[in-house]
Amino acid sequence: MSTPNNFDDYKVRDIELADWGRKEIKIAEGEMPALMALREKYKAEQPLKGANIMGCIHMTIQTAVLIETLIELGASV
Repeated sequence: MSTPNNFDDYKVRDIELADWGRKEIKIAEGEMPALMALREKYKAEQPLKGANIMGCIHMTIQTAVLIETLIELGASV
């Protein structure tokens, strides 16, 4: 997954937690088989290319999986 490198309007409180967070995301992916199947099936087609998706929701590990899936399917989140 690629991420833009021009984000400068945020601060990371504790970058040491990044590895832990990535492990938790991997666990959550295993618990969300339908979403992962959609990601795998449609990734090459980029069905959300050009879509701008915005939301206001609680940030959870499951939300991270959803956001990463939307991005992999071509959306700008």
